[in-house]
Amino acid sequence: MRALFLAAAVLVSAVAVPAAVPAQAATTTTYAVRGLDLPVRMVVDKWGVPHIYAQNSDDLFLAQGFNAARDRLFQMDLWRKRGLGQLAESFGPAWVEQDRASRMLLYRGDMEREWASYGPHARQTITQFVNGINAYVDWVGQNPQALPEEFRKLAYKPARWAPEDVVRIRSHGLVRNLYSEIMRAMTACVAGLDADRVRVKLQPDWTTKVPDGLDACAVTENAGEVINTYYLGTSAVSFNGQKLERSTSEQQEGSNNWVVGAKKSATGRPVLANDPHRVLPAPSGRYIQHLSAPGLDVIGAGEPILPGVSIGHNGTAAFGLTIFSIDQEDLYVEQLDPANHGRYRFKDAWETVRTVKEKIAVKGEVAREIDLNFTRHGVVMHTDQARHQAYALRSVWFEPGTSPYLGSLKYMGVKNLAQFREVMRNWGGPPENQVYADTKGDIAWLPGGMAPKRPAFDGLLPVPGDGRYEWEGYYDGEQLPRSVNPAKGFLATANEENLPENYPADRKLGYEWADPFRSQRIHEVLAGKEKLTITDSERLQNDQLSVVARRVTAALKDVTTTDPVAYKALQSLRGWNHVLDAKSGPAALYEVWRVKHLGAAVIAATAPALAQLGQAPDPEVVLDVIEHPERWLGADAKAKRDKLVVDTLAAAWRDVEKRLGADPAAWQWGTLHQTLFQHPLSAQLPGADVGPFPRGGSADTPDAASYGADFKQTGGASFRMVLDVGNWDGSRAINAPGQSGDPASKHYRDLAPLWHKGEYFPLLYSRGAVERNASKVILLLPQRIN
Repeated sequence: MRALFLAAAVLVSAVAVPAAVPAQAATTTTYAVRGLDLPVRMVVDKWGVPHIYAQNSDDLFLAQGFNAARDRLFQMDLWRKRGLGQLAESFGPAWVEQDRASRMLLYRGDMEREWASYGPHARQTITQFVNGINAYVDWVGQNPQALPEEFRKLAYKPARWAPEDVVRIRSHGLVRNLYSEIMRAMTACVAGLDADRVRVKLQPDWTTKVPDGLDACAVTENAGEVINTYYLGTSAVSFNGQKLERSTSEQQEGSNNWVVGAKKSATGRPVLANDPHRVLPAPSGRYIQHLSAPGLDVIGAGEPILPGVSIGHNGTAAFGLTIFSIDQEDLYVEQLDPANHGRYRFKDAWETVRTVKEKIAVKGEVAREIDLNFTRHGVVMHTDQARHQAYALRSVWFEPGTSPYLGSLKYMGVKNLAQFREVMRNWGGPPENQVYADTKGDIAWLPGGMAPKRPAFDGLLPVPGDGRYEWEGYYDGEQLPRSVNPAKGFLATANEENLPENYPADRKLGYEWADPFRSQRIHEVLAGKEKLTITDSERLQNDQLSVVARRVTAALKDVTTTDPVAYKALQSLRGWNHVLDAKSGPAALYEVWRVKHLGAAVIAATAPALAQLGQAPDPEVVLDVIEHPERWLGADAKAKRDKLVVDTLAAAWRDVEKRLGADPAAWQWGTLHQTLFQHPLSAQLPGADVGPFPRGGSADTPDAASYGADFKQTGGASFRMVLDVGNWDGSRAINAPGQSGDPASKHYRDLAPLWHKGEYFPLLYSRGAVERNASKVILLLPQRIN
């Protein structure tokens, strides 16, 4: 169905809308939209959340797509263009390389199986969502004054979408562990595999080995090409003046979630909290919306480019997610026929490399023809011509049903735990820790995700593609760990290794998880009170106490020194409350010490060859060196540990003096550590960035705030949610910097001050509360064509 917008918007006079003002006083906009069967009413509340009320599901999802494009058109168009590999068409030849890399990662499998993976109505739902996007794109074409400024600056126009675009693009999802496999091979080549235990602590405890037939040094020589191609295909797009620049840093992945049972809740009702952590762009990567039609009434956050809601509640059941670190990728080294690189060895025969020929349109030039090569294991990321080897990526991305988050279409309307459990049994991607609660009082932790069976290997290093190291299907979702209504009264996850002690080791789900420190603090707080309130969950999401800093300083209580600079540093940390507050001077000293000095010293003392790779040690290893030096430093271990601490603390103190001045009373962590919500076109749109703000926290605190070498925040929670299960209007949320993608909109940056202070707005659900807090009403009316 081709949805075409044909009517101009009719705008009624705008007025300021205080709290609890009837909707009749709100600004009203009316559109006529071809493809709608019945009128749709959209109420945008004071915080920019759209509440979409339709009379049937087809109209609901068409309206969702229309509204998403109305609020986030440039963000959505750029996502589609990047994901499909069509940047060069609009931006020129500098982007051909990225387009090629992006096309490597598209889904190219059976589309009928793909559609069926998300439920019997998924194809229709996605089609209607795309029809809604196209309706708005068509209207903008007829009303060029409404075209977002970003398109004017870049001199191109938004494209119309096909339903297949939504499911074929996978590169916004989170899978793992290609990068780590390559780094482990490089470690084995440069420093010996035993040194890898300093780089990454494997969990559960595991000793890996170099697969028979793998040349780790050959991998090392080709590592840059493979990693660069992978990152190029998954990178966000940013612009700097007239030149387009690529961001190749790793995504800042992570999240927190927890659910508190009714008996442990001060309200007598369950509480579910979730704050997913990603990079922090402007606009936000999440979009809060309320979708209501007969049979469905769901509110929460999703990604603006997808239909539905993946984090939220439906009036009966609530759900929230974090990443569950299943290893879902492997790099295969294929041996090519020296006489014909179009063939590769598998078992005792040569198989033909499958080649897909495509054209990349290039602005101002003729189209470029490219070849994309595939083996039975996956797409060829790089070919080593001299060694006659190809590096092929196998990933669950290329399996039906793994389009990120689209599986939520099947759980948005669930009414009980059994239904939710069945959905998670067949969840595709990304791999998730789902927490669940409902109005009956059930709570649960239900991980989901496609988990490959690797009977002959562990997935920790690249493997030869000769047939000895194959996946043999996937584990049934019910074979993943589960917990329902635990006696302790709560469940929580933070990407840590959370496999039960008796979980079968031979399933080899994965060995690389987030550091446990966020999880430890969350469990400490939740277990520390007999009854927990909504406010307790809000405070915990903003908690900046570092349990690892607390342990480190406790281990240093008997360290002595005659160095006056090191003594000052020791005294500063010993008198600290271990809270990484933005105004804390000791927090600044601790983080500079940990990142710039202590890690390098631990590498030098335990695995000096790793320094060649520029690798930091695993934070748990650093902590173990401090607490148990005898395990790492040999004879006179404590004396060596103390010298390491004294030397690096003195260096860190001098470092902070250079950064923040000679007066330690004036030092503040937030002077170094800051948050900037950066628009991809900020260089050409002054004022489009939001911030910078002084920032507390770190990657180790529940209020997660990852940062780069310059201490500027790179990842964390822009969206947070705390749900009062059953008293839904008592729920709370925040989405920074705002709901809108238009820098000129009042909702583009209005939530950033609340976010910065750790505050929330009410996530209203009941129709009456929504109408009383309306700031704008949008009416979508069917457009009839004779």
